Amino acid sequence: MVLSGGTGARMHQDIPKQFLTINERPVIIHTLEVFQKHPEIDVIAVACLEGWENFLWAYAKQFNITKLKHVVRGGENCQASSRIGLYELEKHYKADDVVLIHDGIRPLLPAEMISDCIMTTRNYGTAICVVPCTGTMMETEDGVTSKSHYPREHLKSGQTPNGFMLGEICDIHRRALEKGITNSIGSHTLMLELGKTVRLYYGSEKNIKLTTVEDIEIFKALLVAKKTDWLK
Repeated sequence: MVLSGGTGARMHQDIPKQFLTINERPVIIHTLEVFQKHPEIDVIAVACLEGWENFLWAYAKQFNITKLKHVVRGGENCQASSRIGLYELEKHYKADDVVLIHDGIRPLLPAEMISDCIMTTRNYGTAICVVPCTGTMMETEDGVTSKSHYPREHLKSGQTPNGFMLGEICDIHRRALEKGITNSIGSHTLMLELGKTVRLYYGSEKNIKLTTVEDIEIFKALLVAKKTDWLK
């Protein structure tokens, strides 16, 4: 399941960032093509920004994303979009099916990460994607001064995809609503807030998230590098 419900306000563009055309393809199609080509992915679902659902179906047809079977309207935040999409999948698939949840604006996802996510989920029930924190983690209360730092070896930076068993993660979302939790960062943070332990696997620095205009420029450069086999 690909989350594509954001408006991309930080891009300062008239078009949502996931639908910006880069190298003759919308960003969301770059992302979906990675899952389309992966042999272990059977079905693609998208939680889509309201009003863009028909555009998504049209692009999927144009670029032959044949695994796209479900498009749902995204919610007011990431948690809501995930919940809406998961509840739709629950109607069609089994509780012990593996579901991967991925940001639609991470279009350079390496195929081996999808394989690692699926394998880890099958073995441990969850698979939460992280990379090591390489910078100094400064602690601050006022945002402009610091008296301490946090040991970076105890921190990991989150990425996606994150893997879950469909039945369990749907139950987690139901429990979260019962407890009044409505704006968690993601399904994995919901599990943590509800006292669950999650299993980590390691992602890639190439798996960038397109949040700012500068990220788009980096993405373009990486696409050029990919064509020269530097990223393959």
